Amino acid sequence: MASSPTATRPCPEAQASPAEVIGFANAGNDTSRAITTAADFKLSANKKIAGLTTNVNNINAIGLGQAVGLLAAGPFYWDMNEGTRAFARRFQARHPRHNMPNEMQAGAYSALVHYFKIVRQGVDTSDGKAVIAAMKALPTDDVIFGKGSIRADGRKIHAMYLYETKTPAESREPWDYFKVKATVAAEDAFRPLSEGHCPLVK
Repeated sequence: MASSPTATRPCPEAQASPAEVIGFANAGNDTSRAITTAADFKLSANKKIAGLTTNVNNINAIGLGQAVGLLAAGPFYWDMNEGTRAFARRFQARHPRHNMPNEMQAGAYSALVHYFKIVRQGVDTSDGKAVIAAMKALPTDDVIFGKGSIRADGRKIHAMYLYETKTPAESREPWDYFKVKATVAAEDAFRPLSEGHCPLVK
């Protein structure tokens, strides 16, 4: 794992490293600058670049030409299936810049969908503990993340995906940036409950 490249010179440890994959553990504009600088200095010529928190917004900001072959991981991509595409098109139509949703925006929507299921069950929403208990008891299921659950420690359990950015030639339309390289099943994607030592779990 490497620190972010500077504006003029990428991390020398990353360039000299025998590692096959260099990971950028930053976010937002820092991630976009790191990926761009890595491309400018051809760091990806003999290594894979992985953006640990990279999403479609980063790729849209820097362009596919600068991010070809970049690895990213996440629970959601707008072009996964008919359900995610339908949700994404509705989101895009209402977004002021017509962006596609990232996993955080999709997650907020999914959480509200699950909450409203609890409301329809008649749970007293003024009782926070009752709401949380009901949300944990009800399996999650929506077009965004598919089937899942909320664990006793509050962790949302669902599948995760390894993505790779497309080449400009592979991209069919704006925001068509990722292809799925691998799927991690929900039961394997998160640290086991027994290893979390959460004080809220009795």
